[in-house]
Amino acid sequence: MSESEKILEWPGGKLDFSSGCVVMGILNVTPDSFSDGGEFLDVDSAVKHGFGMIEAGAGIVDVGAESSRPGSEAVSADEQIKRAVPVIERLAKETAAAISIDTRNYEVAGTALEAGANIINDITALSDPRMGDLAAKYEVPVVLMHMQGTLSTMQLEPKYGDVVGEVLGYLLSQAERAEGFGVKRERIFIDPGIGFGKTFEHNLELLRGIDKFVASGYRVLVGTSRKRFIGEITGRENASERVFGTAATVAWCVSKGVSVVRVHDVTEMVDVVKVSNKIKN
Repeated sequence: MSESEKILEWPGGKLDFSSGCVVMGILNVTPDSFSDGGEFLDVDSAVKHGFGMIEAGAGIVDVGAESSRPGSEAVSADEQIKRAVPVIERLAKETAAAISIDTRNYEVAGTALEAGANIINDITALSDPRMGDLAAKYEVPVVLMHMQGTLSTMQLEPKYGDVVGEVLGYLLSQAERAEGFGVKRERIFIDPGIGFGKTFEHNLELLRGIDKFVASGYRVLVGTSRKRFIGEITGRENASERVFGTAATVAWCVSKGVSVVRVHDVTEMVDVVKVSNKIKN
């Protein structure tokens, strides 16, 4: 990465990659997320948790108001806005950290950006073209994630001939599409969507091949935090007990040049990232 690429700046935000990988902290303001659903429904507790993650070293706080666990039901735009926007407004007033809105809904994304969010994290990779127009209008970074099927069907029977090649090919086509909307290349992050329409082995193959995503020239974001495949390896049925398993995947991703890791356990993973960055760089 050249010196000019180490600092990503855009109107209202900045990320510093000069030390290597950056941590994105997960802030779910949902009642039903797979790992921490219901913990931060109250605005005060959500804001406190957000500030805690920033103090621990998160460069991005990712606010989500709709669960994306397998089989989850859609949440209306009004309800997502009601849950997320008060949290975003308060965080944006008191911190310079980047704030992303984790949504596939155009109305939610637009309202969140008006409230102070400055990254769009879209699990459908701008399948709604209005999201691309929105990202270009506000000049914000976007995260494009791969998902096979829908939230209700993705884990029924996922199949690929070549999971790395197919997922990467899709993300590159969506990244090109995003550029067509006017989103600058350096503001596009690609995410292989670990656990979204993937089997246990698909997840491992994607992690083994993550360097191919990095070699694409786009910044790469990976979210493995507390996911089921880690529990299958370690025998930890409780998601909150998968911290060390998550740490192994985070260290691996940093070593391969991933730009952002999306995690629940920010304090622990910031240490993992700091040490991994130092070894790599």
